[in-house]
Amino acid sequence: MEAERTLDTGQYVDQEKIIYSERNSNPDSHNPEMLGRNWRSESVKIPDNHGRNWRVTLALLFALILIPSVSEAARKCGTVRPPPPKRARIDKDLQKFRMARTSRAVSARTPQSVNVSVYFHEINADGRSLVSDTQITNQISIMNSGFAASPFKFVLIRTDHTTNSAWFHMTPGSAAERAAKAALGIPQAKGILHLYSVSPGQGLLGWATFPWDYWKYPSDSGVVLLYSSLPGGSAAPYNLGATATHEVGHWTGLYHTFQNGCTKVSDSIDDTPAERNPASGCPSDLDSCLQKRFPGLDPVHNYMDYTDDACMNQFTAEQIQRMSDICLQYRGL
Repeated sequence: MEAERTLDTGQYVDQEKIIYSERNSNPDSHNPEMLGRNWRSESVKIPDNHGRNWRVTLALLFALILIPSVSEAARKCGTVRPPPPKRARIDKDLQKFRMARTSRAVSARTPQSVNVSVYFHEINADGRSLVSDTQITNQISIMNSGFAASPFKFVLIRTDHTTNSAWFHMTPGSAAERAAKAALGIPQAKGILHLYSVSPGQGLLGWATFPWDYWKYPSDSGVVLLYSSLPGGSAAPYNLGATATHEVGHWTGLYHTFQNGCTKVSDSIDDTPAERNPASGCPSDLDSCLQKRFPGLDPVHNYMDYTDDACMNQFTAEQIQRMSDICLQYRGL
């Protein structure tokens, strides 16, 4: 079999070599080139002006065409999902919690019947506030709109401004994050939501802590946001405030809709269709899990996907029930 030069490395390889392997893909990573399909090792020859053929697999070819530029970079969330054993325990404990409530005939909670106190911490590097009071007020309003069908109503209690370059550039799990939260996350209580606006780098729009981690790491509790993702910010198309809604979704106990890809486990929610990879932009009629046991189109309008802010507009009924139960179980809300 003829060996040919490959476009990506310049080395000689057998034309049967596979550049992309689905088994090694991560459903939580951003793979827009997949578009819900299973690319294999089919390849094409691309001739150059010197009569040489360059062999490129279809996966690489589509990646070169479809990988977004920096200005079109996909949403990226830094929230760390629990490992499978821990997740299984969480789901089992939730089932027990729900059974206990059912046995006591506890009635369902009405929308926006539970006030959640919010403390907003604007952090900057040089004394110049990068987020206005109007943006913060609008952000709370957008969160309340997104959570309108849930039991929660977010109430802004206080805003403060802090100048600290290290904290401004904090990353998930860093010493800077721990220091900032220890200093600013006061009062500390399981049902209080602390929001921090920073510039974390790494392409991150934000991250959050889950409810079940509060008891072990109470000082870590809260949501960190890229300052320019607030409404009116410069992080288009992620500047309409949906990042906060997405991250507070984690803070109330929700996973990404694409978690675990095309599996029955997925995001522990039955009424969000399974999704192989995070969606970007605002695609229509996208169905990345084509097997019959995974009905429905990808939930691209769900706040827990990775689409543009303008595309996000819904939590499902089961997501609302899960966040209500989880927050009552772990946060006392």
